[in-house]
Amino acid sequence: QISWTPLLLLGYLFYLLLGAMVFQLLEKQAETHFRDQFQLEKLKFLQNYTCLDRQALEQFVQVLMEAWEKGVNPEGNSTNPSNWDFSNSFFFAGTVVTTIGYGNLSPSTVAGQIFCVFYALFGVPLNLAFLNQLGKALNAHLLTLERWVQKPGRAQVVQTLAMTIFLTTGTLLFLVFPPLVFSYVEGWSYGEGFYFTFITLSTIGFGDYVVGTNPNKHYIPVYRSLTAIWIVFGLAWLALVFNVGADLMERFLQLKWHKSDLSLAEGDTTKLEDEPEQPRIHIPS
Repeated sequence: QISWTPLLLLGYLFYLLLGAMVFQLLEKQAETHFRDQFQLEKLKFLQNYTCLDRQALEQFVQVLMEAWEKGVNPEGNSTNPSNWDFSNSFFFAGTVVTTIGYGNLSPSTVAGQIFCVFYALFGVPLNLAFLNQLGKALNAHLLTLERWVQKPGRAQVVQTLAMTIFLTTGTLLFLVFPPLVFSYVEGWSYGEGFYFTFITLSTIGFGDYVVGTNPNKHYIPVYRSLTAIWIVFGLAWLALVFNVGADLMERFLQLKWHKSDLSLAEGDTTKLEDEPEQPRIHIPS
């Protein structure tokens, strides 16, 4: 029996290497351009404000970076809405238990950090159990739809139709329509909204795009709370899609190598059949 695990490992490593090369090709030049432009802007700033030296400017930039890391937006003033009101705190709690972790906001106090550890320790398993139960409920509805058809030959058609409806409806509700809302509320392009939607629901969570963080916009109080609820149900749907994709890949690999094993076995059988039979010796009684 041929084991496909080593080949899967090689394919996995190749996929990572391919992604690294493509990301480097696409992003490195743009990063160099932005870095040079930022240095040029600092030089222009020093030329316009001669009372400020380079060391003082670097210290101020460091203060801005530390403020951003603490979740404080450098834009605006002290009248900006708090990052830790109930709506934002509810949204942050959702990013913790779902392991999204945008990184734009994190507890800065020791008590908050310790509580975050224990909150995630119990919250992540609870979230997984909830998503698992939600996935079972969705599967149960699909099975109920399949039981409606009892005649032979139709069950496969209904199963395919149910899966198509499941994928189409979920794609519209969680991947197609939400970017339209985010584009309108946040001022993003549709591509940016779609990127944020998928990066969020897949729990990758880079944190480069986060809803409800623009200090120049006025958000309704429940905006981020509703977004957190959308994330939970979107996670359950996309997790099922990923599980189906992984199952299909495993079946494809197992079927492929199973066919190879069968062909080898059939080749050995054919070889034995092609060999001439040995003459039988008749022993008289």
